[in-house]
Amino acid sequence: MNAPNRYELYVLEEGEKPVEVSEDTKIPNAATIKIVKQDHTLANLVRSQLLNMPQVTFAGYKVALEQACTKLIGTMVTLENKFKREFTFRDVEGAVPEDPYGTGATAGTTWPGGRDYLDF
Repeated sequence: MNAPNRYELYVLEEGEKPVEVSEDTKIPNAATIKIVKQDHTLANLVRSQLLNMPQVTFAGYKVALEQACTKLIGTMVTLENKFKREFTFRDVEGAVPEDPYGTGATAGTTWPGGRDYLDF
C-alpha cells in the first residue's frame, strides 16, 4: 500500500516548522497561518476562537486539495461500483421491458464507440 507510516503524519521532520505565518500584502491586517501535520480538530478550534474575537472579520481553514480530490475520487469509484451492481439488467432477464421509456433504445446498450453513460 502507498500510505505513509502513521507517525509521518504527525511527527515533524528535522528543520520543519510547526507553524508558519505569512502576512497578506494585498489585505491590511491579514495573514495566512499554516499549521503543519495537524488535523481538522486544531484548525476548527483556532478558527472558532478567532471568530469569537470582535476584531476578527473572517477566519477559515482549508486542507490539501490533492488529498480531498483523492478521497472524492475513491468515493465516486465506490458509488459507481454500487450503481453498476444495483442496476445491471444483463444479469436479470425480464427485469425491465426491452424499451422502458419508449425511446427506441434497448436496455444495456452503449453509446457509439463502446462507451457507456459513465464515460462522459
